[in-house]
This record gives sequence, C-alpha cells and structure tokens, in this order.
Amino acid sequence: MSLISRLRTYASEAFGIAPSAVEAEIDEEHLAATALLVHVARVDGVLAPKEAERLARLVRGRYADSDAAADALIARATAFDAETRDIAMLVERIGREGGTGERARLLAMAWSIAGADGSVDEFEEALVWRLGKLLGLEEAAIVRAREEGLAGRDGAGPA
Repeated sequence: MSLISRLRTYASEAFGIAPSAVEAEIDEEHLAATALLVHVARVDGVLAPKEAERLARLVRGRYADSDAAADALIARATAFDAETRDIAMLVERIGREGGTGERARLLAMAWSIAGADGSVDEFEEALVWRLGKLLGLEEAAIVRAREEGLAGRDGAGPA
C-alpha cells in the first residue's frame, strides 16, 4: 500500500469519513499500468469504440472489481497519461515484484488493445514493441505476448 493510500485510510478512520466506492483506493502500479494501456489505445490518434471496449474489459478483468471502479481507474489513468511525457516514466512506476510473468501479461494486454480494431498500425506496433523492451522482456517473450494478445489470450479474464 502506498503512502498516500495509507494516509487516506488513516484520515478516513480518524475522522469517520468513508471514501466513496468510486474513489476507493487505486493502486499506483495499477494506475500506471492502466495509463500505459490508455496510451496504447490512443497512440494512433483514434480511440475506436472496440479499443475502448477492450480497454474497459481488460481493466475490469485485471485491475478493478466493478464497472464503476474500472471507469474511475481509466479516467484517472487517462489524466495521468496526459501529464506524463513518456511511457518510460510510466514503466518506472510499475514494480518488478510481479516478475516477468506479470510484465508479459501487461504486454499481452497492450497487444490486445492495439489489435482490438482489427489491425495493428505501425505506430501501435512500434509503441508496444518499445513497451516490451522497457518492461525488460526479451524478444521471444515480446513475440509470445503479441501472439497471446492478438489471439485474445491476454490473461485478463473472459472475452
């Protein structure tokens, strides 16, 4: 739990203020991961309805337990992405505790979003490939994540 999250919890307990369900604690790593996914969804300049739907499904399946929580996380992640100069800054906020498997799963989710509209354009391809490198994955792992993500086996729950 982050320092900010602990302070919010302390304040809500000390002053008897219950946080709203939508404003419930958002993990910083989940926020950064979702911001990366938002960035991928918007890199070609168009957030296609299929990409938005896929993004919501993936976030709900992996980082949020309800539609409202997923919507709130995506809204915060969109603002966070807009404030961030480079995806490398977002990657830095993602911890390494989850290991290679977690990073590969995130990359598969990114590939899934990139291909949600039926094709992966050159901007999406370059961005997601770079993301894999920034996540510390080897080429073989990036290729596997691409295959899984584009085949719909993104590890975030049912399609």
